[in-house]
Amino acid sequence: MGLFNKIFGGTSETKEEKVIPWIPLNELPQLDFIEKKSATKTQVIFKHSTRCGISSMVMRQFVNDYNLTEKDLDLYYLDLLNHRDVSDEVGYKFQLIHESPQLLVIKNGVVVAHASHGAINGIDLNSFI
Repeated sequence: MGLFNKIFGGTSETKEEKVIPWIPLNELPQLDFIEKKSATKTQVIFKHSTRCGISSMVMRQFVNDYNLTEKDLDLYYLDLLNHRDVSDEVGYKFQLIHESPQLLVIKNGVVVAHASHGAINGIDLNSFI
């Protein structure tokens, strides 16, 4: 099997899965908390559709490139299919049109940056800390 993997690009090594400090966003009251907390610490919401291939691809790239800690910012994960009410309220509260996947960076109660699809990975989160 080792020769087969070498020829066709497979590896026998198991990759260690990267751990991201996700905070599940699944309740409406959390949005008020995020808005208030953004006065002292950058808040980030990643809206993800678990049934969308593009969303999954963007999520994998985001996770691979992510290099911050809980001290830097709070990173919320919103499964918009299971929490449609929360996803809808994000749009109303922060005055954004719904897209998926979508990343919102919130400071002082307002969205200071946002992107969707491949543009998500172009946002430099370090610049908002």
